[in-house]
Amino acid sequence: MKFKEDFWKHKNLSELSQEEWEALCDGCGLCCLYKIEDDDTGEIFLTNVACRFLDIHHGGCQLYQNRKKAMPDCVQLTLANISRLSWLPATCAYRLLLEGKTLPDWHPLVSGTSDSVHRAGISAAGKVVSETSIRMQDLEEYIVDCLTPLDERKKKIPAS
Repeated sequence: MKFKEDFWKHKNLSELSQEEWEALCDGCGLCCLYKIEDDDTGEIFLTNVACRFLDIHHGGCQLYQNRKKAMPDCVQLTLANISRLSWLPATCAYRLLLEGKTLPDWHPLVSGTSDSVHRAGISAAGKVVSETSIRMQDLEEYIVDCLTPLDERKKKIPAS
C-alpha cells in the first residue's frame, strides 16, 4: 500500500487510518515474546520465548489476521492501550511516536524495505525459541536482559 509521504510526521496516532496504524508496526516480533510479571512488585521480565505463531526465523505472525481467535491472550496494540503497556520495547514505533520521537532509519517506513528491522538486529528473528519447543512451566528459566542471536549465546556456553 502506498501512503502519503512521512504520514507519521504529520499526524497524531489518533488521526491515523487503520492502514497507516498497521504500517507503523515494524514486524520486530518483540510483542510476541512471553513476559513474566512479578506478583509482588509488578515488574515485568522479558523472556526469549515466542508465541507459537511467530516465525522465529524471519519474524512476523503466521496468523496475523486471525491471531486473536487463535491466541485469545494476544495483545492487540490500540490507541487506548499503548500508553499502559510498559513492556513495549523502546524501539516500538507506537511508543516512539507517543513519546514525540521520530522513526529510526531502520524502520521499514523509512528504509523502504521490511527486512531492515532484521538487518539492524532489532527484531526477535533468530534470537528466540518457540513456546512449542520448551516446557512452559519452566518459562522463568528463559528470562533475558536483552536479546542476542541464539548462535552468539551458544558460543558463550562453555563445553561440558
